[in-house]
Amino acid sequence: MTTGSATDELSDLDLVRELAYAHSRRHDTFVNGSAHALANHSRRTAELELAYARRFGDVVAEAEQKVRDLSAG
Repeated sequence: MTTGSATDELSDLDLVRELAYAHSRRHDTFVNGSAHALANHSRRTAELELAYARRFGDVVAEAEQKVRDLSAG
């Protein structure tokens, strides 16, 4: 079960906001949440990340390149 709006119904701003919030809550859910809560959090975060990658793929690719450049240096 997923909570929140369907990702295709979110505005770009709402998608970015929800994804940032999911990332900010990850550690707390991992450390303090139940297995069920962690599974739901993981599913929702994956949905949001996939939607973000579909909408802003060029930004994701640029970020990946920066990480590669830093790793090589």
